[in-house]
Amino acid sequence: MPEKKVELKVGDKAPDFCLPDKDNQEVCLKDFKGKNTIIYFYPADNTPGCTTEAIGFTDILPEFQKLDATVIGVSPDSPESHAKFIEKKNLKVTLLSDENKDVLKKYGAWGLKKFKGKTYTGVIRSTFLVDSEGKIAYIWPKVSVKGHAEEVKNKLAEFST
Repeated sequence: MPEKKVELKVGDKAPDFCLPDKDNQEVCLKDFKGKNTIIYFYPADNTPGCTTEAIGFTDILPEFQKLDATVIGVSPDSPESHAKFIEKKNLKVTLLSDENKDVLKKYGAWGLKKFKGKTYTGVIRSTFLVDSEGKIAYIWPKVSVKGHAEEVKNKLAEFST
């Protein structure tokens, strides 16, 4: 029987999680309470779209920080893969490893996808803006990577004014 797809909505409490970062240090969503948190889910390190997205967030990270926000990327890749990706591309965002796909599933970012006429199960590229109280303030359910970080920053700025 297929798993029931999670449907989070704006205003819902963001599902808490703890995942390892590139150094195998546990990072939990609750660690960022009191700050805005951008959580973006992406399929794989060192692929063209994911690299574009990670560099996009890295390039404007100081602007997110001015808006009292942190940026976290989550994929099923291992901490070791994240460490290599961060070093190779000089990334400044926090990348977390969800090898069991538990958090991806909690956020509805794991499911059926279509690509070139074929259907398969994988990461659904999506982004969540979690406010300082731990509630979901905005959701991008299907992300196009080009210009996405800027779009997220602009939405965050609307909430911060």
